Amino acid sequence: MPVPKRKRSRARRDSRFANKGIKVKAITGCANCKDPIAPHAACQNCGFYKGVKVLATKADRKAKRLVVKAAKKATKKASSNESQSE
Repeated sequence: MPVPKRKRSRARRDSRFANKGIKVKAITGCANCKDPIAPHAACQNCGFYKGVKVLATKADRKAKRLVVKAAKKATKKASSNESQSE
């Protein structure tokens, strides 16, 4: 009957069982947009956590940039009209 030539180390032996404790992560749905999220985490899609807006989303930042851009354009246009009327 074959016999192992060397003793198997504790690290090599125990590494076989290293993944035994890994469990599937729980996934819940966002209360606001129903997007799947991890429990106790803010939603990356809408930015809500427990019904309160806590994160600025990509869409929010884009809308804010458009408002600022429009305001700059309006002030620039108004200042150019003043200089033309003088």
